[in-house]
Amino acid sequence: MRNQNLMDSNYNRQDFQKLIDNYLDGKISLSELKMLINYTESFQLDSDLEELNPENGYRDRMLENILDAIKEEQPKESKVIRLIKSSLFKYGVAAAILLFVFFNAFYNGGGLPVDEVPNEVVVNNDIRIGSDKATLTTETGETIVLEKGKSYNGKNTVSNGEELVYVKTNSANDKVSYNYLTIPRGGEFFVKLSDGTQIWLNSESKLKYPVSFVEGETRKVELVYGEAYFSVSPSTVHKGAKFQVLTGIQDIEVIGTQFNVKAYRDEDIIYTTLVEGKVAVEIGNKKEFLKPTEQLALNKLNKRTEISEVDLYSETAWKKGLFAFKSKKLKEIMQVLARWYDVEIEFEDKSVEDIEFKGVINKNQDIEEILTLIKKTKFINAYEIKKDRIIIKK
Repeated sequence: MRNQNLMDSNYNRQDFQKLIDNYLDGKISLSELKMLINYTESFQLDSDLEELNPENGYRDRMLENILDAIKEEQPKESKVIRLIKSSLFKYGVAAAILLFVFFNAFYNGGGLPVDEVPNEVVVNNDIRIGSDKATLTTETGETIVLEKGKSYNGKNTVSNGEELVYVKTNSANDKVSYNYLTIPRGGEFFVKLSDGTQIWLNSESKLKYPVSFVEGETRKVELVYGEAYFSVSPSTVHKGAKFQVLTGIQDIEVIGTQFNVKAYRDEDIIYTTLVEGKVAVEIGNKKEFLKPTEQLALNKLNKRTEISEVDLYSETAWKKGLFAFKSKKLKEIMQVLARWYDVEIEFEDKSVEDIEFKGVINKNQDIEEILTLIKKTKFINAYEIKKDRIIIKK
């Protein structure tokens, strides 16, 4: 005979639904968060979870992540997770749900109540949130700083400081001229090429591309380094001209599609993720074909490849103003944050680097809010900020 489920009574079910709604609206209090964790940990049957039916779309996606964490890592015996006692947390569901709930409680900018913010050691904290900014290098070698609030008008090019748009020309000139768009740490930018292809560039990225394409010939761009999301103008409107993305050791051949490429200089793996359409990734004399939701991981050191299915939301949320982590190690999470906030990360105790979390972070949050939320999981005891360096303490 199983323990009585907290959701057996209609009153408790409604009460839980109210907590879910408050959480999804970003209005949940810390005391309500405790109740939410206790409720979720008491679930015994999947049917209990399936009866909850909040709004579809983004809000439904948020709830789905919580329920996934519960169903995937359900403990054999029901156990109440207390937020204060770190010894009761297991590395799986507890950390996943807790961090996810805390991060999303901040999604609408609510922040922690003043009396709940712990005193941390902070020295000269002037870390800024990332923003729209880039440096454009033209075919003549001229460099133009693009940033929010500043407009730019060049030859067949216009920018409002948040995006760069190229206008298609009717020139018959077959000579191809290239521009470079460099995104610094702490920046992001959007560019629309002359063929209509849209590209979102993440922090610490560099793109090389033609000012205009030669009609009928393969359209080639190069992701020199970094991460970019491509929405490619289909070949059917360009006389069959294919689109290629070069990354140094691999070429991606595209036939009208959307995909994400992550090729950072300080990472050993290049990730190519197909959202929709069709791509062929060529490495040397080998070609790998991807289907939507598939990701190809290429090891830069030994050229080995692996194809797996991934959660597209987690892989592409960055271009929508969010960072989504699905079972990501703390070291990987901090690496992403380091690029966005332009900081260096140091772990005093290497053992905490491999703790896995599941969560969603609003990119417009202050870095201290995020660090405070991570500390709330009790897996780290403190952090210290020294100018542009963050030290994670055990």
